[in-house]
Amino acid sequence: MAHPHAKDLDPYTSPRAFYGSELRRLREAAGLSQDGLGERAFCSGTYIGQLEVGTRRPQTDLSQTFDGILGSGEHLHRLSKLARKSKHPDYFADAAELEKLAVSLCEFSPMLVPGFLQTEGYARALIRAAMPLAPEEEVEGHVATRLARGRRLLGPNGPDVWAIVHEAALRVPVGGAEVMRGQLEHIAETVRERRAIVQVQPFAAGAHQLMMGVMLLMAFDDAPPVAYAEGAHTGQLIEDPALVAQCRASYDLARAAALSLTASLELIEATAKEHQAS
Repeated sequence: MAHPHAKDLDPYTSPRAFYGSELRRLREAAGLSQDGLGERAFCSGTYIGQLEVGTRRPQTDLSQTFDGILGSGEHLHRLSKLARKSKHPDYFADAAELEKLAVSLCEFSPMLVPGFLQTEGYARALIRAAMPLAPEEEVEGHVATRLARGRRLLGPNGPDVWAIVHEAALRVPVGGAEVMRGQLEHIAETVRERRAIVQVQPFAAGAHQLMMGVMLLMAFDDAPPVAYAEGAHTGQLIEDPALVAQCRASYDLARAAALSLTASLELIEATAKEHQAS
C-alpha cells in the first residue's frame, strides 16, 4: 500500500498533518532517523513514519516521550490532543484509523450485525437505542460515519473482509421486521457480489471463547497484525504479539464452528424471509 511521503505532506491540511510535520522537523533537527527516534521511544521506525505522514493517530503519552527526547517542552503533547479528534468514539478511533491501512480484516460479532455491514435503517435503530436522549443531528452524524466506513471497507479498494456473525444477530429484531429483512438481504447481496465473506455461527455451536464481545483482527503489508476487542462503551486495541496470536486462535476456533459459506448464505436468506413474514 502506497503512503504519502512526509516531504509531500501539506502541514496545514489538518491537525494530524501539522503534528506529523512538526514531529519530522523536530526529529531531523535532533539528528535522528525514524528508526533512531523509534529506538529511544520504544516503538518502530515504521510507526514514526506513519505518524509523520498522518496515517496514524498520535498517542498523548508517546507524544510526551517524544517531547522529552527531542527537547520540545510540551509541544507535541499539546498538538496530539488536537490531532486525536475523530468522528468515531474515542475507544474505537485508533482501530478505525488502522483499518485504513489493513489488507485484511476479520471480525466476529456475537449479537449485532458488524458495523461495516449495517444498513442505514439498522444503524439508525441501533444508535438511537444506545443514545435515547441524543439530538437527531448527533444520531444522524453517527449513522453517516458508520455508512461511510462500510463503503470504504467493502469498496473496490478496501481490504479482504471476513465476518463471522452469530445466529443471534440475525434474529434480534433491531428496528423491527422490515428493517431486519432489509438488513439481512443487504448481507446476502454483499456475499453474492463477493465483496465480503460472511459465515454464521449457529446456536447449536454452543459455548466458545468469543461469546462476550466483538473481536476484530487486522493484517498489514508492512506491519505486525493487531486485534481489537470491544464491549459496551469500551474497546481495547491489542498489539502485543502473544495476545494477538491468542485472539487469532480464538477466531479460528469460532470459524471452525461456523456454518459453511453456502449454508450461511442459505440461513441468512431464510431468516430474511422469516422477518418478512412476521
